[in-house]
Amino acid sequence: MRKSLNTKGFTYLTALMIVMVMGVMLGVVGQSWKTIIQRDREEELLFRGRQYKDAITRWYAPRPGQHIATPLRDLKDLLQDPRSVATVRYLRKLYTDPVSGKEWRIITDPNKGIQGVASASEAKPFKVSGFPDDLKELSDKTKYSDWVFMYTPPGAAPAGTRMPGTPTGGMGRVGGSLPP
Repeated sequence: MRKSLNTKGFTYLTALMIVMVMGVMLGVVGQSWKTIIQRDREEELLFRGRQYKDAITRWYAPRPGQHIATPLRDLKDLLQDPRSVATVRYLRKLYTDPVSGKEWRIITDPNKGIQGVASASEAKPFKVSGFPDDLKELSDKTKYSDWVFMYTPPGAAPAGTRMPGTPTGGMGRVGGSLPP
């Protein structure tokens, strides 16, 4: 009888150890999965941000018979240009911010209209370097909300660089509020 009690205790301890090891392994797998998801969302953020930046750039590109670019007041206008009789689309659809799942922060200038978009997420990005040349201003940013996808007029300084005499680096109003 005594021998079977020892066997039952050993079996119980073995099962308990297996459950503990499985719990640790599931925690590691869960953390790896979270990292994979965040990296995938970063790539999607870069794609969608580029789509907005390119669409806004095309909006402000000179058009035949137009002397001054009309300010962009609503991102919905990128779906179908209200200034044109023909169907002109700059975006196929309005994207949400893939990292936060919310709407983008819209970067506006009171006189020039919408100039760009930025993520609403305050999370820390994995990617801090190795960006393509057209997005090199995203290097060394400490949160996704610093990733600004902005139209830069020809001959102007790139987004995020400080222009003399402008406390916001020439970016104007962000999200409808005055910069600090």
